[in-house]
Amino acid sequence: MAAWDLTVTVEDLGPDAPPLQISVTSDLHIGGVILKLVEQTNLKRDWSDHALWWEQKQQWLLRTGWTLDKCGVHADARLIFTPQHKPLRLGLPNGATLKMRACFSSPVFRTVMGICRVLNLRHPEELSLLRPVEEKKKKKDKDSSEELYDLTDVPLTAGSVQALYNGMPAHFADSPKTEAVYKMLSVSLPSPAPEAIAKLYRPASIVDKTHIHTRWLDSSRSLMQQGIQENDKLGLRFKYYTFHDMDPKYDAVRLTQLYEQARWAILLEDIDCTEEEMMLFGALQYHIGKQSLSQDMVSSCQGMDDLESALKSLEVKMVGDGNSTDMLDNMTAPELNDHLKIFRPKRLTLKGYKQYWCKFQETSISYYKSKEDRYGEPIQQLNLKGCEVAPDVNVAGQKFCIKLLIPAPEGMNEIYLRCENEKQYSQWMAACKLASKGLTLLDSSYQSEVQNIQTFLSMQRSSSAAPTSQTDESINTHSLVSPRYQKKYKPKQLTPRILEAYQNIAQLSLTSAILKFLQIWQALPDFGISYFMVRFKGSRKDEVLGIANNRLIRIDLGVGDVVKTWRYSNMRQWNVNWDIRQVAIEFDGNINIAFGCVNADCKVVHEYIGGYIFMSTRARQQSDTLNEELFHKLTGGHEAL
Repeated sequence: MAAWDLTVTVEDLGPDAPPLQISVTSDLHIGGVILKLVEQTNLKRDWSDHALWWEQKQQWLLRTGWTLDKCGVHADARLIFTPQHKPLRLGLPNGATLKMRACFSSPVFRTVMGICRVLNLRHPEELSLLRPVEEKKKKKDKDSSEELYDLTDVPLTAGSVQALYNGMPAHFADSPKTEAVYKMLSVSLPSPAPEAIAKLYRPASIVDKTHIHTRWLDSSRSLMQQGIQENDKLGLRFKYYTFHDMDPKYDAVRLTQLYEQARWAILLEDIDCTEEEMMLFGALQYHIGKQSLSQDMVSSCQGMDDLESALKSLEVKMVGDGNSTDMLDNMTAPELNDHLKIFRPKRLTLKGYKQYWCKFQETSISYYKSKEDRYGEPIQQLNLKGCEVAPDVNVAGQKFCIKLLIPAPEGMNEIYLRCENEKQYSQWMAACKLASKGLTLLDSSYQSEVQNIQTFLSMQRSSSAAPTSQTDESINTHSLVSPRYQKKYKPKQLTPRILEAYQNIAQLSLTSAILKFLQIWQALPDFGISYFMVRFKGSRKDEVLGIANNRLIRIDLGVGDVVKTWRYSNMRQWNVNWDIRQVAIEFDGNINIAFGCVNADCKVVHEYIGGYIFMSTRARQQSDTLNEELFHKLTGGHEAL
């Protein structure tokens, strides 16, 4: 075979060095090319991490046994011989920036696994990398360089379980510098000044929220293939809101970073909450901040007992427990019966709430004109399976309402239930929440759900016995609430309200407080929804698609209302037409939907849906190893197959 010259740039020779020419034949394998290159450089060093990157094709040549001919490399190819692991600047959920090595040649899914291994984050499949928001460069800010935590010297270990030393992974215990990094990762950072919060990017509308999710990287391609260069900045965030197997003993970093992400979502108004909830979030942040300052990492293992119960309720339940069948035989199905006020907002009606006798059985509510009519036909029966449930509560004003959006063929029907008191509200709210997942009052989680709702309400109650006149000078209230409430109230109005809420939680340990914060965050109606701008097939206007861990939501842009909900449990199949970049989904009952994405790549949406379905398979697999192949099958594009 004829020999020909191949041009290769070797990065280690410096930026100005000319590319090397090596004489090769088409049947030479990639390993042989690398061997020739290394001999020609005359540099003595460890080349094991280096590989060839083909610039024009934007791909790595990682299969060293393949010949040049099989790879399709000819004399016009420009190859670069470069390390596969390069430094990357990572913006963490807590706002700090970390510099560390990451793999630029493997799919991003595996790169994230490597990063999480170093940071001691379990379940890396829940996280991913995204491009940062473009920052506008100001001339006077030229010299303000951000504080970098450096971890580039930490070797990337192969083992998945870290050896713990003094409660932290061994590779952090090497030097005071790395210990400081671990402290930054595992202990919540103090609240920033309100001015700093005001400078940060805040989504003003649901359209802005759709832009955030266009920036996720593609999990099935490498960093280099997506145009990421050495020392670029990327954000590391929790992407899928299903948190599997939280254990404070091992998950110090994971809990803290998740708390930070939740806290910033609330402070920057990514997720809406009521005023009372905001005061409680403020009090919890204040408490967590105070505890974090006074607490050492090693001593944070106390308070494990009350954690067990908090943890059980924190885990998102996918299915009811299987042990309830033996109870069924000797027990009639429980039901709730009570007077409730019902309001159906129809257009052009001004009628308010009307009292009915309501009966909750299985997963539906039937209501009657009066208690005496309860043996006849109900006025209406509402089946709550697959509905949206949202609280509409003001504890101080004694308002306890449940807002239901019930799926109907033409869209969603809106209904409000008004309860008399906290006890009644807790029971009915818990029942509605379970019914929306298709679970009945028999389910073992019903009682704990009632309990959770009651505790949450009691936290919002003002304890009149405690002297609320006390003021704490160290409390910077404006950095505990979102800008909307900073504008609405002066600090001296906020401080007593936050301290009042603080009375109810002051006795919680640090970890319990973080878990309580996450639990309340998970109970918000808009929790865990990622928004995308789409255009449905046959529609002329742009709409918003919300993707959550168990359902897809169609939202009207004009009014911001939920138009329709589809559950994954009813999904038969989904596929993507990559040529016209359209996602098509088929649900039970011959329901077919199809849409194209307006501002995101449809691969991002496809990956989100596949990712959530992958997350729901984890509970069934008892082994610790991740089924990476299944993830790529569910989320990869046509390249993955």
